[in-house]
Amino acid sequence: MNKILTVTITMFLLASFTCIAEVAVIVHPSNNNALDEKTIKRIFLGKNKKFDNGNKIIPMNQNQGSEARTAFGKKVLGKSDSQLKAYWSKLIFTGKGTPPDEKSNDAEILKLVANTPDSIAYVDAASLDDSVKVVGRF
Repeated sequence: MNKILTVTITMFLLASFTCIAEVAVIVHPSNNNALDEKTIKRIFLGKNKKFDNGNKIIPMNQNQGSEARTAFGKKVLGKSDSQLKAYWSKLIFTGKGTPPDEKSNDAEILKLVANTPDSIAYVDAASLDDSVKVVGRF
């Protein structure tokens, strides 16, 4: 019985890791700033507020609980949903930062990023179209 339970739990855990979508970090097509994984992480943790060209960054988050947000948090930021919530709660409480605005879905984010030159966001890579520029896939 223990072997069956162990195998079942292992299969469940493996399946849950493979269900996490590939996330694409996107910007407006005119954005020519250098954005590596470290810079993207700093932007979404509120540590970088301006692009290299001096323009104010407009980051956008997926709604809390979305698959893309969970995957982005784990793969890029190295934090779970609850860790990110605690991180932002502390910054808000101390007056040191505010989290990126939340948007409801990939379609809304794609439209906003395509029309907002200094924006940066992430979407499920399967939702991509050519209205935006991809700067990273995770």
